[in-house]
Amino acid sequence: MKKIGLTTTVPVEVLIAAGYTPVDLNNLFITSTDYAKYIDIAERDGFPKSLCAWIKGIYGACIENDIKEIVGVMEGDCSNTKVLIEVLKLKGIKVYPFSFPHSHKKEDIENEIRKFMTIFNVTYEEVEKVRKRLNETRKLSKEIDELTYVHNKASGFENHLYQVSLSDFNGDINLFEKDLKNAIEDIKKREPLNKKLRLGYIGVPPMTGDIYEFVENLNSHFVYNEVQREFAFPRAEKASDIFEQYYDYTYPYDNEFRVKELKKQIKERELDGIIHYTQAFCHRAVEDIVLKSELDIPILNIEGDKLNTLDARTKLRLEAFLDMLLDLKEIKK
Repeated sequence: MKKIGLTTTVPVEVLIAAGYTPVDLNNLFITSTDYAKYIDIAERDGFPKSLCAWIKGIYGACIENDIKEIVGVMEGDCSNTKVLIEVLKLKGIKVYPFSFPHSHKKEDIENEIRKFMTIFNVTYEEVEKVRKRLNETRKLSKEIDELTYVHNKASGFENHLYQVSLSDFNGDINLFEKDLKNAIEDIKKREPLNKKLRLGYIGVPPMTGDIYEFVENLNSHFVYNEVQREFAFPRAEKASDIFEQYYDYTYPYDNEFRVKELKKQIKERELDGIIHYTQAFCHRAVEDIVLKSELDIPILNIEGDKLNTLDARTKLRLEAFLDMLLDLKEIKK
């Protein structure tokens, strides 16, 4: 099967039905043992220092791994993607456009997905067959999620990793499904973590993966990963078709739709506080204003840039925030 790169989660059902192996360039970038080389490749080719590291990492990962075709999301994701794909076109990479309509109307979303199906010459029936197969695997990620926030056995990092990987199923659906089943069996055998604070992580997946271990050492447990969970389509089984599934997906649409789901999860998971991660030079950082206004829960905004580990200042801010939450919890008792 031919590989096709993704700049973010798209209807992979269409691509798989067309005989492609989707490769999430974000995951390819951040899981590399030498992730910084991808940023260096982009900067050597003229990308400015004052640009999101994710965009540069995606570009470098695409070039270095000889990806010849990509799907670029033109609406509903990063505002820098449009210029990124222009540069990739100059490099001879074939780009297929896809958009999540800002209108968030079902008919508009259906039109976009049908155009996507036409581009790849696949039928609705072929796509639905793949969707049903993928949703079997997605159900397993819901088990890991429940092992995190109900049974307190899965770590926040495991919750993050297995859900974020569902953007491309690690390139092999059957193998990834087997890995998920093995992980579930292993996690079930553990004793609960029993940390005092229950945290939510919202915003784009972090450059700084060590944040999960760091907070666990401070008597805290991430029991909710917002965007990663959306990548896993936790409500997919309720959708009647692919159009409804991608309509009921909070990441690419307005904050009003997103906030409804956040409020529901804050209550259901009994969160004590939220860490809102944003990336330097990203327009999504401004969303922190809206979220702090709309959500009745303590929120700490932290920002990542090029480092894949937390810096000293961020660690200090996290420690102070978690200390405050512990004090609040004691007062409520």
